[in-house]
Amino acid sequence: MLYHSTNLKAEPVNFGAALLKGLAEDGGLFMPERYPTFTAAELENLRALDYPGVAFEVLHKFLADELPADDLRRLVNDAYDFPVPLEAVENAPGRHVMRLDQGPTASFKDFAARMMGRLMQHFLGKEGRRLLILTATSGDTGSAIANAFYGLDNIQVVVLFPTTEVTARQRKQMTTLGRNIRVLSLDGKFDDCQALVKLAFNDRELDPLQLSSANSINIGRLLPQAVYYFHAWAKLTKPGEEIVFSVPSGNFGDLMGGLIAKKMGLPVRRFVVATNENDEFPLYWENGEYHVIAPSRNCISSAMNVGHPSNVARLIAMYGGVMDEKGRIHKPADLDAIRRDMYAVSVTDAQTEATIRDAWRDHRLLLEPHGAVAWAGLSRYAAAQLAEAEGRTCVSVETAHPAKFPEKIIELLGFDPALPPSLAGLDDKPEHVAPLDNDYPAFKAMLQERYGS
Repeated sequence: MLYHSTNLKAEPVNFGAALLKGLAEDGGLFMPERYPTFTAAELENLRALDYPGVAFEVLHKFLADELPADDLRRLVNDAYDFPVPLEAVENAPGRHVMRLDQGPTASFKDFAARMMGRLMQHFLGKEGRRLLILTATSGDTGSAIANAFYGLDNIQVVVLFPTTEVTARQRKQMTTLGRNIRVLSLDGKFDDCQALVKLAFNDRELDPLQLSSANSINIGRLLPQAVYYFHAWAKLTKPGEEIVFSVPSGNFGDLMGGLIAKKMGLPVRRFVVATNENDEFPLYWENGEYHVIAPSRNCISSAMNVGHPSNVARLIAMYGGVMDEKGRIHKPADLDAIRRDMYAVSVTDAQTEATIRDAWRDHRLLLEPHGAVAWAGLSRYAAAQLAEAEGRTCVSVETAHPAKFPEKIIELLGFDPALPPSLAGLDDKPEHVAPLDNDYPAFKAMLQERYGS
């Protein structure tokens, strides 16, 4: 199976090459040239499997030509050693919250980062190579990547984050590690961090550093994210039933995982695409015009403060269009098909806060800001599409543990959420973080000086 660039100017490559490159040579994002599918019988067989078993079946469809089955089983068993709760919501029949917050950094990013790290180790070992991972984060990506790659001998990691737009606990999950993890604090926005990373990838003078990406621009992040949609469907639905997922969307990697699952045959009736006030996609969904938001709007759902999600280019490509890395659409996508498969909404900070209060009062459902955006989006969809939603299994995706946002939970609900084991003792650890100017030449010089041979 080969992977082509969304810009359509680079040569297609196999998965191993796409994984280690991160970004295509023409600046585009890698996409599968085809989507392997599950038969109805294969889908039904997933119901008897645990999470690693489902992960094997999904990933094996893509990786059978490049990764022996025994090796893949070992990797998924090692990566997914934590629960994936599907919480039935009190006083809301048919609605569930999928809590993707039980991994080592209490974030959904653990699912992709842990699997991608193990896949990279496998393919690097085959080639005897080293990599320098550059990643931008608006919240949870940095900590998940830092923890997934921490201590690996043949991979160095540099994480960039916007100084004022992550919580203290999110920051400390990546700044307290050290060793092969270097964390840089940028006086700017997430989009500024992402822009510096993309400039580095497209800078041929940095080729000797063997750069790669662990953001959701890397195809190795997206494929593992397709797995939990299969898991939820298999555990919650009846044979052949179509399900609805509400996905809080920032850089759109989580949503793309779901869309890949649908392409593989997963019976999904609709994806609710729930953004915060960075509403470039809901406006596109509504009127067909896409406009980048620069600078991005600073909302309490900080990991979603993205004014131009990289993965929208993949979404446009999946529906027959072409979008470049600047957000310019060169060939329109099938907007009617996008509207049939998705329902896009934007949720304000005030609505997010009200949702956190109401969910706790009405359902004893504890949500953090990102999960609250998804729950608000699902509620709005159900009200607008009553005939479609009524009686159907609906899953709202909770992407981070509420304890990562203690200040907001205390402010709105009056109590401090209990810490999961992954966050215990974090507040007392020393930090290793360096400031970074929003200046590409300075960033490039630092990379060359620190990581050049």
